[in-house]
Amino acid sequence: DPGLATGGVATGAGLWPLPGHASAVGHATSPAVLTGTQFDLSIDAAPVNFTGRTRPAVTVNNSLPAPVLRWREGDTVTLRVANRLPVQSSVHWHGLVLPANMDGVPGLSFDGIQPGETFTYRFDIRQSGTYWYHSHSLFQEQAGLYGAIVIEPHQPAPYRFDREHVVLLSDWTDLAPAALFRRMKKMAGYDNLHKRTVGDFFDDLSRDGLSATLRDRGQWGRMRMTPTDLSDINANTYTYLLNGNAPSGNWTGLFRSGEKVLLRFINGSAMTYFDVRIPGLKMTVVAADGQYIHPVTVDEFRIAVAETFDVIVEPSGQDAYAIFAQDMGRTGYARGTLAVRHGLEAPLPAQDPRPILTMDDMGHGGMDHAGMNHGKAMEGGCGANMGHGTTGMDHGGGMQSHPSSERGNPLIDMQTMSPAPKLDDPGIGLRGNGRTVLTYGAMRSLFDDPDGREPGRTIELHLTGHMEKFAWSFDGQKFMDAQPLRLNYGERMRIVLVNDTMMTHPIHLHGMWSDVENEAGEFHVRKHTVDMPPGTRRSYRVRADALGRWAYHCHLLYHMEAGMMREVRVEERA
Repeated sequence: DPGLATGGVATGAGLWPLPGHASAVGHATSPAVLTGTQFDLSIDAAPVNFTGRTRPAVTVNNSLPAPVLRWREGDTVTLRVANRLPVQSSVHWHGLVLPANMDGVPGLSFDGIQPGETFTYRFDIRQSGTYWYHSHSLFQEQAGLYGAIVIEPHQPAPYRFDREHVVLLSDWTDLAPAALFRRMKKMAGYDNLHKRTVGDFFDDLSRDGLSATLRDRGQWGRMRMTPTDLSDINANTYTYLLNGNAPSGNWTGLFRSGEKVLLRFINGSAMTYFDVRIPGLKMTVVAADGQYIHPVTVDEFRIAVAETFDVIVEPSGQDAYAIFAQDMGRTGYARGTLAVRHGLEAPLPAQDPRPILTMDDMGHGGMDHAGMNHGKAMEGGCGANMGHGTTGMDHGGGMQSHPSSERGNPLIDMQTMSPAPKLDDPGIGLRGNGRTVLTYGAMRSLFDDPDGREPGRTIELHLTGHMEKFAWSFDGQKFMDAQPLRLNYGERMRIVLVNDTMMTHPIHLHGMWSDVENEAGEFHVRKHTVDMPPGTRRSYRVRADALGRWAYHCHLLYHMEAGMMREVRVEERA
């Protein structure tokens, strides 16, 4: 059973649903919507039941997900956030441009909200679109503290729609999130039940021959990894939710035939990438991370953790359509329904076959593995490079150089040797599937570079990790050991990211936009979260227009907690 219909506050007599959840007799609905400029939010704990077991969750106004907040561009909003938990809490407004002391990251420009205290957030709304909010305290986001933000634009949107629905995807675990983190540190491969078998070996043998098969197995063995290991945590642990409803809860969004329906997709999960489609409907993507793009029509999109996509669909000809969001590793799914009335369902498609990583996926196509590191000094391709300019790789297949902090580093188990931007690659498990899949290359902002200056300098950072140790970092240095990245107030600079790991990482810079460049180094699309698949090297421009101390991290919650985070300081020039 992919989860019970009910997700609710549990009491001795049985299940009492949270506001906005499936009940035993009613239908699945969405969280409450709060509008205006003054908001009172209360963070508390409540028992919930998604799987047949009653477990504690973190709620906002007794709801999981938290209420949808609807604001208007140009307004000033005031949010009084009361912490009823016995531990510190916080709220971060993801993707919003605001003063550092309102950003909500404890330990940087804010002390957190102590038990029993109320913190007042107050800031001007200087953007529009679809965003979200979540806790930045320990693992509270995984436990339920996340919700959607919808900001009405000051000028009319460049597209028309008749009705809209928020579609918030997330992952739920019955385990205490801190216990799940401890398990990852001890047994990082716990959820990877699909390791290659003897049968797979003989299949490969007949297809590829002995020497190629042995070489492939040897490469994976030296990396202490498995090509089925796409995500650290999957449906063996998680129940996937759509607007707080397990799959059998069947959240339903209504439509009338012929209407244009705007769906605001948000990936509010802790660790899960979703591949989303609505069989029988084309989706026209009109915004990414809250920012308008040239409309692009697709059958499917992959949404990284923390990304948002706005899509328009025009349902007609049938009474119900399935919203199907399978996890990247194909172990489970979240689902909902678009229908002309409640109580209808559409057939769900079969899950796609489980993808297998290749050496090409990891930027090792045709290369040997001199860069593998198991506590030995690394050989080959390891020149120290803090990336002033784009040295270290030519697109004719030259070797990628690496910072000196990676050399001989026990926190690193691999390095990419020939990364590429891969902006037109739909991604692992989505290539050649017969469907049109969204790519970063297909998304172009509806506006020119809002800054216009060429970047004055370049910083290169490598995403690094050790799978078995579940250690994650930038340049092989954990958050606690690394110096802040210092930016000069007002400068336009370029960040180049190189993914040295076999995992996909969504990288989020707080407080400033990340303007992704195309392969020619030109402004392409504005994002707040930049997805970094294995073996990629991607660059983006940043205008350091926000003074203060900011978080910069992988948005996979347990990767951030394991060390893949930096502090960014934007300072006035001396």
